[in-house]
Amino acid sequence: MSDDSRILPRHMLEELKEGLQVSRIVNLVGPRQVGKTTLVRDQYGEGEFLTLDDEAVLSALETDAAGLLVVKCKNLGNNPLIIDEVQRSNSLALAIKRIVDQNRRYGQFLLTGSSNVFSTAKAVDSLAGRVLTLKLWPLTVAETKEQNPPKILDWALQTSLQIADLPKPEQTSREDYIDLILAGGYPEMRELPLRARQQRYRSYVDSVIERDVADVLPIRKPDSLRLLIDQMAARTSATLNISALASDLGIQRVTVEQYLDILVKLSVVSRLGHWTSGEGRRDIKNAKYHFVDSGIACALRRFRADTFDITSNPTALGGLLESFVFNELVRCLPFQDRESKLYHWRNRDGREIDVIVDAESRLVCIEVKTAATVKSEDFRHIKWFANDGPGRTRAITGIIFYLGDQSLSFGDNCFALPLSMMWANY
Repeated sequence: MSDDSRILPRHMLEELKEGLQVSRIVNLVGPRQVGKTTLVRDQYGEGEFLTLDDEAVLSALETDAAGLLVVKCKNLGNNPLIIDEVQRSNSLALAIKRIVDQNRRYGQFLLTGSSNVFSTAKAVDSLAGRVLTLKLWPLTVAETKEQNPPKILDWALQTSLQIADLPKPEQTSREDYIDLILAGGYPEMRELPLRARQQRYRSYVDSVIERDVADVLPIRKPDSLRLLIDQMAARTSATLNISALASDLGIQRVTVEQYLDILVKLSVVSRLGHWTSGEGRRDIKNAKYHFVDSGIACALRRFRADTFDITSNPTALGGLLESFVFNELVRCLPFQDRESKLYHWRNRDGREIDVIVDAESRLVCIEVKTAATVKSEDFRHIKWFANDGPGRTRAITGIIFYLGDQSLSFGDNCFALPLSMMWANY
């Protein structure tokens, strides 16, 4: 176990520094306990810090937000005013707008919270052009190993692809991958012994329901929300039929949709939309939902390492591994030279692609396999999509991430790569 007092470097730090140099307000959002407060205090600890978890501070802010902020901003110099847990306030947006409109200095406010308080239409209109929002996720594997951000997508989006241009992947066994999935990415919890870690993760989910949900939207049936979270852990990476899910839970479809929106805003789950070319009459356009942290999903399902034994439950690993890969991809997006968006694709003939990276001029089609070997047949959906399907007008790279240890080319810009390539030393 590593030294708990050591703070792991976060890839987002450089983005945060740059953001404060080009924006008057930087809004750092992400799940509770992923390290937002630690990151900003470690970097800007000498500045003024307010936490709205302090009921007295919150009460004062709600009573006279503008007055309190003006006083706190007086002697900051070039440091930002740091406000933690900003989602608890209803008065911040307008008060901050007044201040930054009078003083156009960059880097005046650094805000953190578990949900984005500036995502409402009113706040967006009032703060347009004044706020930069960054997302801090649970730790990536590269961060835990103190490696640079992976540049795998920049490689995949090149015109001419050579395996020789990739770094050497870390030798990683199936058991090692399972340990990473079970550990999750929450800094204070991931290195605890399994039993204690999973108890902490389940308590974390309870605290999100008790503390954070009300900041987004008061709900009448928290027990139903807790059941939905359990169901989402069991259905991670699934293309979701919301009507069927509502029926299973015994609640109305509109309630399930509302609860899913809350879970997305609080970064408990991520919604992955369906890729379309505009001609997909046979496409299934339901969104996929991925649990944001594999460790929490495993804790909610009481999974242990032996759960994934081939002789125990051969299907248990598939959905979790796909979500694990998706989450690693989401976290590396800000650090690629090319901007891109993530989707999934599926049609009524049973063909599907786990993740599509859309960079306008080129697509990267990604599938995830729990096997340690890959055959040419495993690329059949990607190759159909590229040659005969809706991707035939685009340049396409196909990648299968798998649990083997060799990087292999299968022709037609299709490659099998060890999953550990996601945290190789770029």
